[in-house]
Amino acid sequence: MSDDALDHEHGQEHGAAADFDAFFAEQATAKPRATLTLYGRTYTLPDSMPLLFTIQMERVQASEDPDDVRRMLGTLYGPDALDQWAEKGMTDRQLGIVLIWSAANIRTPGSVSMQRAAELHDEGEAAKAGKAAAANRAQRRAATRKKATPARSGAR
Repeated sequence: MSDDALDHEHGQEHGAAADFDAFFAEQATAKPRATLTLYGRTYTLPDSMPLLFTIQMERVQASEDPDDVRRMLGTLYGPDALDQWAEKGMTDRQLGIVLIWSAANIRTPGSVSMQRAAELHDEGEAAKAGKAAAANRAQRRAATRKKATPARSGAR
């Protein structure tokens, strides 16, 4: 099939500008959106994961700047969510559970319960702790081997 045939088959005249605004508007369907209540405030999640959230999630993993976390959370919950939640005493575990629940329920509302999000969070934390412990053991063994290996004189 020629390029001209493909262009006409899909409704685009040769040389015409592609209008993704119109295309995405046609593609949009009214999906159910998950809501959550946290510290007396109700949040309505988007119907799909915002690209900005995904990009900022990657950035946050390599950052210790609270502003990076603030910007990431702002894409889903509003710009002041981190400060409000911190003032209410939210723990890092609770934040992790909210993020896991939200990510799953943005994609498919009702797919993950709060209890399951907590289990997934705790499993992930246990796996991280296990990896860290294994790495520490390996470092200690390597250090012990270096100390225990006597210097050789070269002759046997």
